Amino acid sequence: MKEAIATRPIHELIRKRWSPRAFTKQAVPQEALEQVFEAASWAFSAMNEQPWRYIYAHKEDTEAFNRILSCLVPANQLWAKDAPVLIISLAKTHFDNGQPNRTAMHDVGAANATLFLEATALGLHGHVLGGFDYAKTREEFALPAHLDPVAFIALGYVGAAEQLEEPFRSRETAPRSRKPVADFAFNHELPE
Repeated sequence: MKEAIATRPIHELIRKRWSPRAFTKQAVPQEALEQVFEAASWAFSAMNEQPWRYIYAHKEDTEAFNRILSCLVPANQLWAKDAPVLIISLAKTHFDNGQPNRTAMHDVGAANATLFLEATALGLHGHVLGGFDYAKTREEFALPAHLDPVAFIALGYVGAAEQLEEPFRSRETAPRSRKPVADFAFNHELPE
C-alpha cells in the first residue's frame, strides 16, 4: 500500500486511499460491498436528489462480471479482469420534476469518493476507470436516456505489483504525487 506523503496534515483515510491495479483473489464479502454503497448514499447532492446508481458484479458471477468487463477499453481489461468486484457508476441526469440536473456528475463523483473512503476504512481499495466504451455500456445494460455512465470501479484487496505486466507494474510502484495547493486554490480570484 502506498500512503500519500502530504505537505499538510490530512486524515489517515485520505492518506491511505490509493488506486491499485493489482488485486488479490480474495473475494469482497457482500456485506462489505453493501457497507461501501451505504457510505456512498450519504454523500451530498443537489436538492438531496442522490442521482447515483450502481451496477455491480462479483468475479464469481462470471457472466455478469464479464458483461461489465467487456465494456472497458482493452488496456483496462488486462488488469481489471483480476478485480474481485467491478462496478459501473451512473448519473441520473434529470431531477424527479423533469428538469436537467447539471450537477449530477459532480454528485456521483462525491458518492464515489465517499464510497472509496469507506472502502479504505475496511481495508479495500478501488481504482476508478474512465477508459470504457460509452456506447457499448449504454447498449449492453439497456440504459434509459436519463442515466449516463460516469466511471467504472475495480474494487478489492491490494495485490502484488509483480503480478502485473508492463506498463502497469511500473505505474503500480511509481511514487504518488499531487500538484501543490498553490497551483489550484486561489484566494478570491484566479491569477492572470
